[in-house]
Amino acid sequence: MEDTISLKFVFFACALFHFLVPSLAQTCNSYVFLNQNTYRSCNDLESLNSFLHWNYNQPTNTVDIAYRHTKIAPQRWVAWAVNPSRKGMVCSQALVAYQNADGISSAYTSPVTSYNTRLEMGDLSFQVEKISAEFANNEMIIYAKFVLPKNVTWVNHVWQDGPVNEDYSLGRHALDADNLRSTGVVDFLSGQVVTTKGGSSYLSLKKAHGGINMISWGILLPIGILIVRYTKECTENRIWFYAHMICQSLGYTAGIVGAAIGFYLGVKSHGIQYDAHKSIGIVLFVLGFIQVLENLSCEI
Repeated sequence: MEDTISLKFVFFACALFHFLVPSLAQTCNSYVFLNQNTYRSCNDLESLNSFLHWNYNQPTNTVDIAYRHTKIAPQRWVAWAVNPSRKGMVCSQALVAYQNADGISSAYTSPVTSYNTRLEMGDLSFQVEKISAEFANNEMIIYAKFVLPKNVTWVNHVWQDGPVNEDYSLGRHALDADNLRSTGVVDFLSGQVVTTKGGSSYLSLKKAHGGINMISWGILLPIGILIVRYTKECTENRIWFYAHMICQSLGYTAGIVGAAIGFYLGVKSHGIQYDAHKSIGIVLFVLGFIQVLENLSCEI
């Protein structure tokens, strides 16, 4: 009886902990800045453990922001950028921060002109009056004040993190799900932030590409080969041949679809290419085509 009561108590305690922990999670409204800065608006960004705080001054059309990136290692860079002209990374105007060789937080501006960007220092398309950064407790904060383009109160924005190389150059960010959906629209006047779903279709295509190719090249085609290898001598009426043909045909047809998706993703992936992956795919496609031609030339 006592054991039953103890088990129930443990279960109840675990359940209570499970529901309380999310409510205790850090939010932008509860955060207190070490420099005592206060911001009238803030938003918990959807991905990459990030938060955006800001004050908007309507008469001067200036924005005072603090971009916080939590749970970040000292050997990584963070960036927050606005894109006045389009969605996405290219043409965005970035505020970048990282820890330099002396362990000091360094912040600067960087216009992003292509997918091959190294986040080099440069002037933005609008005036940045001040920028600084601080790092503490695995949290990097970028402080900045800038002037919005005339008659603009909302902008597309993106945020990212990536590795700092041994020579303290900045490496490319990952293409994980969180990195692909770290984009949205922020209205500095109304305080609204909307996360866009621009990366979701790309991510869905990547999953489809991987899944279809796994089924075709990794399952159906090998099964077709195994049928010939192990059932040819012990199956009457050439049933083995029909089963082999079905597996090979379905596998190669699915492989064509997977290859087409991969080709499309390669075209869309400007500046980021996977040459080894592409070469292996081409070899498999050619070998599969030869195998299909061989099957068609056989007499049934």
